[in-house]
Amino acid sequence: MDQLYTPWRMPYIKRKRGSGAVGCLFCDIPSRDEAAPDNLIVARGADCYAVLNRYPYTFGHTLVVPYAHSPSPESLPAGVLAEVMSMSNCAMRVLREIANPDGFNIGANIGAAAGAGIAAHFHFHIVPRWSGDANFMVSIGETQTIAAELSVIRQQMRETWRKLYGAA
Repeated sequence: MDQLYTPWRMPYIKRKRGSGAVGCLFCDIPSRDEAAPDNLIVARGADCYAVLNRYPYTFGHTLVVPYAHSPSPESLPAGVLAEVMSMSNCAMRVLREIANPDGFNIGANIGAAAGAGIAAHFHFHIVPRWSGDANFMVSIGETQTIAAELSVIRQQMRETWRKLYGAA
């Protein structure tokens, strides 16, 4: 098996856990100062929020996260799950507007064995894809490129979300 050296992930691995449920990052994110540079929330709903992935696979890689702390969607009420899907659809539409992807990977990794980076708090991934996004940089150079800073992507997504859906 080939290994990919990703030193930029070390701050994520070594981060201090916050004050949410058992130090849960996803429980802490909604309480961050809206103007803080590390606040990557794109939109908030009644039961969940959309936030950019700090370690994205592609431009605009968005997570939809329920406020309720749960390791699996099985324990969440139907209304919360409906809002997760509705917000995921909104995120895809926003990303189509600003980045014109050719497709999306959407879904969740439930449990550490399934690849969940934060297994204690269920979240849904929306990953825009382009026909040529597995180019030589990824295939040979073992390097992922992201076309813009996260703060710029967040601003573009928030503005487009407001235009399409009202308050973000």
